[in-house]
Amino acid sequence: MKVLPGQPYPLGATYDGTGTNFSLFSEVATRVELCLFGEGGEETRVDLPDVTALCWHGYLPAVGPGQRYGFRVHGPHLPERGHRCNPAKLLLDPYAKAVEGEALWHGAHFEGSSVDSAPFMPKAVVVNPWFDWHHDRHPESPYDEAVIYEVHVKGFTARHPDVPEDLRGTYAGLAHPSAVDYLTSLGVTAVELLPVQQFVQDPHLVSRGLRNYWGYNSIAYLAPHNDYSAAGQQGQQVQEFKQMVRALHHAGIEVILDVVYNHTGEGNHLGPVLAFKGIDNAGYYRLVDEDRRLYGDTTGTGNTLDMRHPHVLQLIMDSLRYWVEDMHVDGFRFDLASTLARQSGPYDQMSVFFNLIEQDPVISQTKLIAEPWDLGEGGYQVGNFPTLWSEWNDKYRNTVRSYWRGDSSSLGDFARRLTGSADLYQTKGRRPWASVNFVTAHDGFTLADLVSYDHKHNQANGEENRDGTDDNRSWNCGAEGPTDDAAVLALRGRQRRNLLTTLLVSQGVPMLLGGDEMGRSQGGNNNPYCQDNEISWFDWESADQTQLAFTKRLIELRHRHPVFRRRRHLRGREPGVKGSLDLAWLRPDGAELTDDDWVAHFPKSIGVFLNGDAIDDVDANGEHVTDDSFLLLFNAHDGSVPFVLPGPELGERWTRLLDTAGPDAAVEGVQLKAGEETVLESHSLVVLQRLSLS
Repeated sequence: MKVLPGQPYPLGATYDGTGTNFSLFSEVATRVELCLFGEGGEETRVDLPDVTALCWHGYLPAVGPGQRYGFRVHGPHLPERGHRCNPAKLLLDPYAKAVEGEALWHGAHFEGSSVDSAPFMPKAVVVNPWFDWHHDRHPESPYDEAVIYEVHVKGFTARHPDVPEDLRGTYAGLAHPSAVDYLTSLGVTAVELLPVQQFVQDPHLVSRGLRNYWGYNSIAYLAPHNDYSAAGQQGQQVQEFKQMVRALHHAGIEVILDVVYNHTGEGNHLGPVLAFKGIDNAGYYRLVDEDRRLYGDTTGTGNTLDMRHPHVLQLIMDSLRYWVEDMHVDGFRFDLASTLARQSGPYDQMSVFFNLIEQDPVISQTKLIAEPWDLGEGGYQVGNFPTLWSEWNDKYRNTVRSYWRGDSSSLGDFARRLTGSADLYQTKGRRPWASVNFVTAHDGFTLADLVSYDHKHNQANGEENRDGTDDNRSWNCGAEGPTDDAAVLALRGRQRRNLLTTLLVSQGVPMLLGGDEMGRSQGGNNNPYCQDNEISWFDWESADQTQLAFTKRLIELRHRHPVFRRRRHLRGREPGVKGSLDLAWLRPDGAELTDDDWVAHFPKSIGVFLNGDAIDDVDANGEHVTDDSFLLLFNAHDGSVPFVLPGPELGERWTRLLDTAGPDAAVEGVQLKAGEETVLESHSLVVLQRLSLS
């Protein structure tokens, strides 16, 4: 087979129309074999003939799309020095753009075995980069208008009755008109997909008959996960993923990927050798200085990628640019993002990773969302990411859950979370959209379970209910799990509506967990990472249509009124500036809260005035932005509370838009005057809109 020297960059397999260039980084290798596999599994080995800047490369004119391949790396096998080269291990290309098959767990994958691992390994696939995007463009979706929908590619359509059976649970299923129409009718502006970069199944789960459903176990950072492909695994998954993005973009919906660059699926020193370990273990991973057989672990998975190494950083940046430029993705949510900013050890806001993102002309223009913590020392960094970034704000989640559960807490804390968490972001020059607000996410209870269970019920995971957090801040409303008690069911409905309404009227970016709008339950499982089945999949036949309609109404309300999604932080009242009051906090007697009220015992019944005439912003034409004004009345008390509307200086007449006390919250048209009393039912929230005097 003819082999030419080729080029060191780009890394991976690059087809140019007549042949394919292969390049693999390894500082420790003494020889690299490219292994080509035929349809029957027969293997042809070819030495890569040249090395440039630690990249082994060669060009094969006869190789094109669909070719399956892997690498064998010769070099030192000295685990005590951090080197684990072993040519008996077939290695997956870290830059593979497509992968066929999955790891069939066998002793050959692990250290100490001289058995050839090729028969048990997935294979990388050469892909054809051409695709007709039909003039696809990134949707113009400003952060302040965003409503993010966190969803799993498979779980969303696995049971969808209107999606053809052969497309369910796939990229094509998510692109199906019935799925896209649902998302557009819901009103979300972006889908945030749980990991779709190629990942591996955990051996311990496979041995128990379970699967890694969430996918936080990446192994190939440029390849769309092959199990979500309806069209095939020899490059078809790439085309299918692009078709999905194109369909969502056509509907005005952005695609945000949950990416896992903090660790790989190779685990600790006892884990399998699949790619990085055998290519350049000491280059890719953070090792323990005192014993380089062991891995530094700030992720809880057994290993951590070494963000000090230039080729690790290059892999991440090349991967991000590929997903934006070639796959047209609009943004990223970074799993355990604090780990990416660790240089010598602690979190560092001036880390090389952040600097690379900041100066990159492609990545810096996308939506960047951090999960701002990891498991290492000092890893909790909510509020401490650079200005370009938004963050999952778990302080918002915890505070809102606690409030509606009726906990005694700080009034100031609830006020800060509802109004964009300025205490976390404003002093750092960041806008309200730095806070990605959520009440529920994939990791934890669904909304339905949050109001139905006091305790987790994870027995199906096979870990004797030891896994998953015990700090759920949930409330079962009087009965654990399913019940026929009408009073309990009614209360649960009110609580779901309270939490959804709070989320959608809060400043910042709301993130809705997929299925919460229709009452999706996981049976009390708050850690279904291994439940690739009906526990996690959407149950479309049992969807709560009333709650769905209510959620659509809330999202529409948010889209229609910029007062709920301000571009700048609220300031209250500027001294000496008439008409500057943009926000007021009210007691049930209609008076504004005093300094003493703020430090008193946490009241469970409060009001918020949002002034639409005092929005500190201008539109694209330079005109001052104004909106209607609103009153939000909260009652987390277990009894009804009379609430006096404030005096005419805030508004003379009001109309009730919604009241969460009723199943459909349909109270439009009910009008109230300044100083008039209205009764809030127990555990309810009322939204009133100020009427014009004309």
